[in-house]
Amino acid sequence: MKRCGWARNDLAIAYHDAEWGVPQHDDRVLFEFLILEGAQAGLSWETVLAKRENYRKAFDEFDPVKVARYSEAKQAKLLLNTGLIRNRLKIASSVRNAKAFLSVQKEFGSFDAYIWTFVEGKPIDGKRKTLGDVPSKIDISDAMSKDLKKRGFNFVGSTIMYAYMQACGLVNDHEETCFRYRECR
Repeated sequence: MKRCGWARNDLAIAYHDAEWGVPQHDDRVLFEFLILEGAQAGLSWETVLAKRENYRKAFDEFDPVKVARYSEAKQAKLLLNTGLIRNRLKIASSVRNAKAFLSVQKEFGSFDAYIWTFVEGKPIDGKRKTLGDVPSKIDISDAMSKDLKKRGFNFVGSTIMYAYMQACGLVNDHEETCFRYRECR
């Protein structure tokens, strides 16, 4: 089977084949990817994928209600967890983003209802010929980043949000020759 050029090892292939680019509407999963994409900043996605199960355990299966209640002591304990990316700002960001996430849910009924407005409720078809055709950000990720920051989120720069859009299927950036391209349309 032909896959996107970035899916080269077992972990990346499994993620590519099952999750990446699939339109996501479950708020818990949307929150998970928001936290993981922020944790990835400055690192490789493979580093985050390798630690994903540790994150699920440490962050209460990405329950935003629980994460929003994390105390300073809980955050300090997370910084000692070698299964996580131990960055004080990224850990604190997870708690801050959980609180902002809950505010968005309250305002819009769900985070899903909010985030999909940026693409008018349907995935953008990237129509990528090669990996080199994939941008690091677009105008929509710029607007998404700006609005999220206004709402109190952090670690949500435009490049991070474009990666989020790809992961959660708001944009289909599978290469057109990839077997997943049609499945994610």
